[in-house]
Amino acid sequence: MKKEENIPRKYDSISGLHRVLGLPKPLHPLVSLIDNTSIKIEKDRLPAAFLFDFYKISYKEKIQGRLKYGQSYYDFEEGSLVFTAPEQVMAIADDTEYLGKTLLFHPDFIRNHPLGQHIKKYGFFSYAIHEALHLSDKEKGVIVEVFRNINEELHANIDDFSQDIIVSQIELLLNYSNRFYKRQFITRKAVNHDLLAKLDDLLNDYFNDQIALMKGLPTVPDLAAQLHVSSGYLSDMLRSLTGQSTQQHIHNKVIEKAKEILSVSNLSVAEIAYQLGFERPQSFNKLFKRKTKLSPLEFRKSFN
Repeated sequence: MKKEENIPRKYDSISGLHRVLGLPKPLHPLVSLIDNTSIKIEKDRLPAAFLFDFYKISYKEKIQGRLKYGQSYYDFEEGSLVFTAPEQVMAIADDTEYLGKTLLFHPDFIRNHPLGQHIKKYGFFSYAIHEALHLSDKEKGVIVEVFRNINEELHANIDDFSQDIIVSQIELLLNYSNRFYKRQFITRKAVNHDLLAKLDDLLNDYFNDQIALMKGLPTVPDLAAQLHVSSGYLSDMLRSLTGQSTQQHIHNKVIEKAKEILSVSNLSVAEIAYQLGFERPQSFNKLFKRKTKLSPLEFRKSFN
């Protein structure tokens, strides 16, 4: 039986989190903007692991020294954004210190708005902490201005337009973040090409060493874990370089390997399917035909 202290503590309300952190009551029960440049955050009140029932966007304004991203350094040191979705387990290291702002908003706050329906399209909510968005000085100015607008609206008298305006500012913040992440993928193109090369090496070893025969087709989470990145970040990075997701990249590698085996061996289609990790030859046939417009046997015949 697990010890109770090892179970992450869940905070289901923003007001409850404010009480735990020793903060004043939030101006709105479903949305809060915390500025820890002027308010003392008693983070030692938080347990070792915890999770929220609401979204969190943290803007870290001051970064001391040169921080590493994988094997490379951050592009900019002006600040960074970290995004967390509900139900994601978090932890705070003892030496974690930064100045900045934290925006909290509950799913109920955006539920009746279009943003509530399509917020999951913002893939960076599933990125790991080391895959933060690192801002240039110009980008920092844009983000700070959006936070300022949200803060002013929270402090204004609540009327029929208040929620619509705040939700539109949150969506603006997310859209700018999407744009800036695309810039980050471009400016880190050399690093990302190295990551792509490592991914291809993993896939080549997977099929050449017949790991697929024993474990089945490679999965996106397993490959991402071996590359020390999140699944979402890996797919978004690949889309920026190749226009395809990680799953599509895996399928392309499978077809490349299948063509190689079909052209140099007399193995049956079923044997090839099992060797590549398919549980059923029919699934292999279907994928091969969708990718090449030919069945495996038709490809072998045309090749010969």
